[in-house]
Amino acid sequence: MRLEAITWERLTDATADRIAGLTAADGSPWLRVAVDGAPAAPTAELARDLSEALRIRGRPVLAVASSGFWRPASLRYEYGKRDPDAYYDRWLDTGALWREVFGPLEAGPGGTGRVLPDLWDPVADRATRSPYAELPRGGVLLLHGPLLLGHWFPFDLSVHLRLSPAALARRTGEDDRWTLPAFARYEDEVGPGEAADVVVRMDNPRHPAWHRPEG
Repeated sequence: MRLEAITWERLTDATADRIAGLTAADGSPWLRVAVDGAPAAPTAELARDLSEALRIRGRPVLAVASSGFWRPASLRYEYGKRDPDAYYDRWLDTGALWREVFGPLEAGPGGTGRVLPDLWDPVADRATRSPYAELPRGGVLLLHGPLLLGHWFPFDLSVHLRLSPAALARRTGEDDRWTLPAFARYEDEVGPGEAADVVVRMDNPRHPAWHRPEG
């Protein structure tokens, strides 16, 4: 894969331009975009910057953190608090994301645009009780967080913030190093560097490089 150096500002603008020019493959009036990366990668920050850039381009945006759809602690920690396979397989409530986020943005009569921005507070370990958000037709969903690819979510564009294994280990705090095998498994089973439409290498976050998307 050929990578070229780019600034975060140029990356944001180029990606926002690409999103603004997209049409959903399934005919949905909404676009669904992933900003995927390990917790050591700035997925939330990129989603925020993309939101601002898309709004400037006249597109309504809803940014959703995947951590708002983690399962309750009783399910996440069923095999212990530091089980990497549970982190990989069980922490993210994919069924809730399909029901509350992707279902309302599908083409056809089920597409209402009423999206639940979060379901569960993983710190307080209780329901958030957030109100539904109305995403107008022509709007863009930005789902950000780790391990988002490989679930058959209907993303119209996916961005993967890539860290080499050495950089990921170096930038992961001691309390979270137990998750590293989960990201090794993600590389083996999903291959996000090949699956994503846009890949940003950020071993040095001040000097990112990206794989220019087609189109």
